[in-house]
Amino acid sequence: MKDLEKLDFNIFLIGFMGVGKSTVSKALQRMFAMDVVEMDEIIAKRNGMSISEIFELHGEEYFRNEETAFLRESREKKNMIVSCGGGVPMRQVNVDEMKKSGKVVLLTANPETILEHVKHSHDRPLLENNKNVDYIAELMEKRREAYEAAADIVIATDGKSVYDICEEIITKVNQ
Repeated sequence: MKDLEKLDFNIFLIGFMGVGKSTVSKALQRMFAMDVVEMDEIIAKRNGMSISEIFELHGEEYFRNEETAFLRESREKKNMIVSCGGGVPMRQVNVDEMKKSGKVVLLTANPETILEHVKHSHDRPLLENNKNVDYIAELMEKRREAYEAAADIVIATDGKSVYDICEEIITKVNQ
């Protein structure tokens, strides 16, 4: 397996909220000593407030513009794992920016798994009052086409360990 410290591109993890992007990115960081960036954390820090507060005070459009600005900045870096917010691939400009500097890896899971991961979280404005399998499935279906179109690689995560998911990502990005 190729040493990931020598990657001349970035890995962008996309997928529905709660699919495990943050968990997988942290595991990849431990396994391969790559830099990891949590897009939502960066945006929250830059704005001095939580994602929920950004949505409440500035609206979703402002937040989506912040995501695009971050992706444009990331073109200058290499060998980085970026854990993207769930809505990032919904804008074609974001997909274009990711593909300029890296490979886009879509992580998937079933709605029941997603609900299990997000049920105690209050940092997901689009799910806050809709934490049920039917709503999650509906929103996932609305995003599915954009997610799949954006992805260079698709990894199903249900029933797999974080280690197995990371191994699959590394194998596929090096092909």
